[in-house]
Amino acid sequence: MAEPGRSLHPSARGRGRTERRTLRLLWLLLWVGTAFPVTQGAGPELHACKESEYHYEYTACDSTGSRWRVAVPHTPGLCTSLPDPVKGTECSFSCKAGEFLDMKEQSCKPCAEGRYSLGTGIRFDEWDELPHGFATISTNMEIEDSTTESTENCTLSKWVPLGDYISSNTDECTATLMYAVNLKQSGTVNFEYYYPDSSIIFEFFVQNDQCQPSADDSRWMKTTEKGWEFHSVELNRGNNVLYWRTTAFSVWSKVSKPVLTQLMYKWAQPKICGEDLEGAVKLPASGVKTRCPPCNPGFFKTNSSTCEPCPYGSYSNGSDCSHCPAGTEPAVGFEYKWWNTLPTNMETTVLSGINFEYKGMTGWEVAGDHIYTAVGASDNDFMILTLVVPGFRPPQSVMADTENKEVARITFVFETICSVNCELYFMVGVNSRTNTPVETWKGSKGKQSYTYIIEENATMSFTWAFQRTTFHEIGRKYTNDVAKIYSINVTNVMDGVASYCRPCALEASEMGSSCTSCPAGYYIDRDSGTCHSCPPDTILKAHQPYGIQACTPCGPGTKSNKIHSLCYNDCTFSVSTPTRTFEYNFLPLANPVSLAGGPSFTSKGLKYFHHFTLSLCGNQGKKMSVCTDNVTDLRIPEGESGFSKSITAYICQAVIIPPEVTGYKAGVSSQPVSLADRLIGVTTDMTLDGITSPAELFHPESLGIPDVIFFYRSNDVTQSCSSGRSTTIRVRCSPLKSVPGSLSLPSTCSDGTCDGCNFHFLWESVAACPLCSAADYHTIVSSCVAGIQKTTYVWREPKLCMGGISLPEQRVTICKTIDFWLKVGISAGTCTAILLTVLTCYFWKKNQKLEYKYSKLVMNATLKDCDLPAADSCAIMEGEDVEDDLIFTSKKSLFGKIKSFTSKRTPDGFDSVPLKTSSGGPDMDL
Repeated sequence: MAEPGRSLHPSARGRGRTERRTLRLLWLLLWVGTAFPVTQGAGPELHACKESEYHYEYTACDSTGSRWRVAVPHTPGLCTSLPDPVKGTECSFSCKAGEFLDMKEQSCKPCAEGRYSLGTGIRFDEWDELPHGFATISTNMEIEDSTTESTENCTLSKWVPLGDYISSNTDECTATLMYAVNLKQSGTVNFEYYYPDSSIIFEFFVQNDQCQPSADDSRWMKTTEKGWEFHSVELNRGNNVLYWRTTAFSVWSKVSKPVLTQLMYKWAQPKICGEDLEGAVKLPASGVKTRCPPCNPGFFKTNSSTCEPCPYGSYSNGSDCSHCPAGTEPAVGFEYKWWNTLPTNMETTVLSGINFEYKGMTGWEVAGDHIYTAVGASDNDFMILTLVVPGFRPPQSVMADTENKEVARITFVFETICSVNCELYFMVGVNSRTNTPVETWKGSKGKQSYTYIIEENATMSFTWAFQRTTFHEIGRKYTNDVAKIYSINVTNVMDGVASYCRPCALEASEMGSSCTSCPAGYYIDRDSGTCHSCPPDTILKAHQPYGIQACTPCGPGTKSNKIHSLCYNDCTFSVSTPTRTFEYNFLPLANPVSLAGGPSFTSKGLKYFHHFTLSLCGNQGKKMSVCTDNVTDLRIPEGESGFSKSITAYICQAVIIPPEVTGYKAGVSSQPVSLADRLIGVTTDMTLDGITSPAELFHPESLGIPDVIFFYRSNDVTQSCSSGRSTTIRVRCSPLKSVPGSLSLPSTCSDGTCDGCNFHFLWESVAACPLCSAADYHTIVSSCVAGIQKTTYVWREPKLCMGGISLPEQRVTICKTIDFWLKVGISAGTCTAILLTVLTCYFWKKNQKLEYKYSKLVMNATLKDCDLPAADSCAIMEGEDVEDDLIFTSKKSLFGKIKSFTSKRTPDGFDSVPLKTSSGGPDMDL
């Protein structure tokens, strides 16, 4: 076994000597570095390290997810004074693609022009030698591992680097290329491969640190049809070991000697050639022994060179059966890729293209790595191949989902080579009923894959019918026209076999732990094997319920149902604009509605219509639209029951032929097709998840309310619609169209689609208007009449809302008229004037008294200071009033009196007051 990272290049020996010399040099440097401190005093002093002399590295992450950034010198011992360690970024930190981590600043910076970065990824695109971390080993599956011959025979059978790519072996040894990686977070591995030779088995698988394989649908790589192809696989956090393994035909068993088969040659029946004619070829000699081709995955080869299925609980790649590791369960199904003999659950025959009777002939022949159509008796015969499956065993979470109809799927790889317009039909039958055509391919078709979703757990039959030409002619012209099927893979088959094991949920029991099914909406934790519920508004991949990444978020405007199996809209929606927020309730539009396109005509002039049935929202995500094929029912006499095919979806289409064309009492509905199986999201944007609803397909919106668009996808994949069909319903507010409103198709595409894959509808209704809010009405206040004022609320015109809040009731308030307030004003003015008059009089009277008292006080003070005798006339006689008025020399106004009080005193400090004698003599000043 080669060591990891070791190359088998011829110069490896020389490099080995170089490696030994390198090791010796490193040992010498370490020895000098150890002895240096002893002689440190005699040597030169170390200088401080420059930035160019060291680099930064991170330490290993501790249990808390932390690490340190440390400086590491390029050459130890040449400098000192390195920067101190600092706290590093979190272990989960990473830069995006096109950026790199600047260790000095510990931040992401964009790459310089002309350079690139993968972010957290690593790319291997130069294969001059085996890159570091890769390892290649080889084993011989035919010879006992204990023998020396095993190692000698396969020593050189390894993966070889060849410059731009690495190539595997082509002999009968098993060569494995391995690469181990530890991821800090979930990621992916992508590689490009070229695998044209189906005689070599090519596997790619991933194991975790517990040696448990990943839960991919299949580890077997498909052969490339058009050169190099890409392959991508998701990786989980933690340790992952990637395996690329190739094996030639010798992988079927480990026995001491290979098993040989004796070849026998015989003419194909019916024999339509003459071996005695000139130039005719002869049968090759029989009896030559060749190696037996391998068994199909899930089978093992017995000592009698027959293939038997592995028991339940084990798996195989066509060699030995291996038990599934602990914590895993077999992924049962049927995978046919080696066609040595026709499987026991398949049969073949020929159906006459003239009278449609079976001829009891072989219609298909096995040919090792494929099965092909036989010659048949006539060019217009049908070559029939039928596969019967007794039933299915889907996961328990799938069974609990009543809306997700997928219980299994069948995938096959085929090819047709035709010189004329041949046809290959694929038909499906349920419980032995009449086969229904599912898909048809005309003319030559390159090697390609087709997948059909099985939606019913019943006994199913799958039929392939090939017809070289529809015309019956004498003689044979198109015997070289052929159809080939390379592989057929059916999943979740009852009593099937397994080619790999997938993780399962564990439950404790007396015998230890055993696999169990998680409840619906729960995913399996790979590390603990326990079940965990998906977060709100996410759906679970029922066939890949491993890890939290299996829970896919719902699209905008949608929510998940209780079991996290689908996303749906509950008929409510909200969108904000710069001016307001619109709230919608589409519940009046929840019931299915129908729409018929314009009439179309066949080449013979027969009229037909495309009839559409739509269900918009609500109903807990249940599909309410049903389209039926009642052709069979119309041909059955009354009183007898028949079988009609129906399609249930969010949106479906059927072809309607009117009664006047068919001659029946009722019209004929045929060819039902699902246009919408999954709701992607609800938004006002015109594009979502690669689906576009062009606004120019319909007349423009003119009310200023944005259209709400529902985006859907279907599961049906056809030749012209490789990604399936998509449908958009543009819901528009139209106040004049009562519930349910009107549906219309694009004016330029009368059948609802312009390319056959993308369908568009416009639904106009008052129920599509937003809910009414306070912004949809305005207030009218009446004038005050007889002391009463009314406030009325009225919808704005035109009314662009429905439901929501109701108009507030009219308000009546008591008010006062203008005459009343005028009277109040006059009365208040009058009262104010009277009050001012009274106050004026009061203060005038009081001022007079103060003036008198003051004058008297002045006079008394003057008499005390003077020696003049008292005047008789000034004395107050008995009986006279002490309050006699003073007699002023002149009349003064109130303003004048006030001014007299404020006059200045005389220079001697006294006030001058003019007095008049009682006798009328001259005035005297005091």
